[in-house]
Amino acid sequence: MDLDAPIYVAGHRGLVGSAIVRALRASGHRRLILRTHAELDLTDAAATERFFASERPAYVFLAAARVGGILANREQPADFIRDNLLIQTNAIHQAWRHGVQRLLFLGSSCIYPRLAPQPLQEVHLLGGPLEPTNRAYALAKIAGIEMCWSYNRQHGTRFLAAMPTNLYGPGDNFDLQSSHVIPALMRKFHEARVNGAPSVSVWGSGTPRREFMHSDDMAAACLHLMRLDDAGFDSLLGSDEAATGRFEPPLINIGVGEDLTVRELAQTLARVVGYEGAIEFDRSKPDGTPRKLMNVSRLTALGFRPQRRLEDGLRAVYREVFLDKAAA
Repeated sequence: MDLDAPIYVAGHRGLVGSAIVRALRASGHRRLILRTHAELDLTDAAATERFFASERPAYVFLAAARVGGILANREQPADFIRDNLLIQTNAIHQAWRHGVQRLLFLGSSCIYPRLAPQPLQEVHLLGGPLEPTNRAYALAKIAGIEMCWSYNRQHGTRFLAAMPTNLYGPGDNFDLQSSHVIPALMRKFHEARVNGAPSVSVWGSGTPRREFMHSDDMAAACLHLMRLDDAGFDSLLGSDEAATGRFEPPLINIGVGEDLTVRELAQTLARVVGYEGAIEFDRSKPDGTPRKLMNVSRLTALGFRPQRRLEDGLRAVYREVFLDKAAA
């Protein structure tokens, strides 16, 4: 990507998009196209068309999405599938119509079957039933992968889907009703420490295993992919299964390649926050998928490795979000 190329980051205020913006700016990119939801509603087809016709981005990072944790996904499945289908349909279609050179569609590891072999490989897509607690969101993201695949086959576009593992970082959502596990637990432990609470309740049994990646490492991986030479990038764009007989979606995993139990995560977060009370597991609440570990061999083969250890990354986020803001 040329430093003067116009680059649109959709969803630039979210955890994923804000990290990509930081990485682009740190690398010297000068023409970033950014719009808040109030300025551009990607669920509005006409508004999306006007935007692409006016701005003509050369590259698109499609990180805009309706996201949430288990509670939000369970209670608002219609909202999750509707909004995500609209966002990606409008953005991908207009990216083709207006000549975007490369598009990176950001999804989630929840696209893989609930009981898929571990670690999760890209070819496990569509291999079995999904986790029911976030099936609506996952199906929308799978549709986005198929859109990239279909537009590549029919129109010769260069649209790639990247599936990050569970992410955390300074731009995360710390609302207890809609957040993912790390920000929810970080806030719970922080408030328990401040208020002197004797215990903190954690959803589920604590036995599921999860993989976590700092959002800045994820953003570095995204830039690494978008900067590949033509041969390297095109090798990731999949094939026409009807012609080749091979199931090769335009899909690549982004992760760290190692995981830990939710119990171990809770213990780590308590240590980071300095909370010394009891940790109780509420088995009446859902666990979600038993394990979600990404196979990142394709990304590693392209020369990328993440830089941050989990506990170091968690300490940095806690300091920035809770301690620095409190001091200010």
